[in-house]
Amino acid sequence: MTNNPNVLVKISNAGIQKSGKWLVKDVNLEIHRGKIVTIIGPNGSGKSTTAKIVLGLHKKIEGNVQTFTKKISYVPQKVSIDWTLPIRVLDFMVLTEDLKPQEINDALNLTGVDHLISRNLRDLSGGEFQRVLLARAIAKKPELLVLDEPVQGVDFAGEVALYGLIKKISEKLNCGILLISHDLHVVMSATDYVVCLNGHVCCSGTPVDVARDKHYKELFGEKSSQLLSIYEHDHDHVHTADGDIVKENV
Repeated sequence: MTNNPNVLVKISNAGIQKSGKWLVKDVNLEIHRGKIVTIIGPNGSGKSTTAKIVLGLHKKIEGNVQTFTKKISYVPQKVSIDWTLPIRVLDFMVLTEDLKPQEINDALNLTGVDHLISRNLRDLSGGEFQRVLLARAIAKKPELLVLDEPVQGVDFAGEVALYGLIKKISEKLNCGILLISHDLHVVMSATDYVVCLNGHVCCSGTPVDVARDKHYKELFGEKSSQLLSIYEHDHDHVHTADGDIVKENV
């Protein structure tokens, strides 16, 4: 047990094997209320597997998982929807949850898509759909929110805005967030702690510390590390790799 009331999940030396091969092993991390932990790593590094270990979806694991909340929401990497069906945003919000009108309105308002409540899902842009997914996940005000690659199908400016929104959700609901991403330099300004995986924990710490770590540089290259230096001060914009500036409007 932990003596820290802000700890929502603690996993120790966690790992899982499949057909005699480790998918991920010896992972240690904690997720606290109001904080964002981002797991990064190349494809096949065990990011989604680790998220499912945190969620308790993998039962036969090595190590230990301690969970101190039952109020957990999860947005998986892929959501299967029959886009031929005329499902409105409102219908989608209550598809598997018994939500009150105020809960629906509050969640859609926080994610900035309340004006889309009667729109069909198939008519939404990639960014709008991701915001609806987030709204659906936070409608019951979870204490822990697990997001697996939440910016898929979104352009760079949309990614920046969505990560800013995720930070806003963490602060507004005081919930802990576990965020899976393939790209540290975009999420850096919204992240409190980073775990870099490649089958095991290569390095972990603050975004700046991880960016300076030799293991991160080996995985993502020196150029990626250099790009991160622009985030070491607080600002309301993000620089692209080409030097352009994108405002963070959420």
